Amino acid sequence: METYTQLRAFADSWAVLALMLFFLGMIAFLFRPGGRRRHEDAATSIFRHDDRPAPATAAEQSREARP
Repeated sequence: METYTQLRAFADSWAVLALMLFFLGMIAFLFRPGGRRRHEDAATSIFRHDDRPAPATAAEQSREARP
């Protein structure tokens, strides 16, 4: 039996099963009851230290940097 044939048979049976179980495990992990707070925290983390808008150009940045 050739190597290609053996790998093809493995991919057709056990690899598909392993990938399907991995996918279902990830879906279960994402929708678990205790995950809502972490997901909301990750979704809003980019706004955590947002107290004013960023300057539009480099010239505005240099003006803001001067005392």
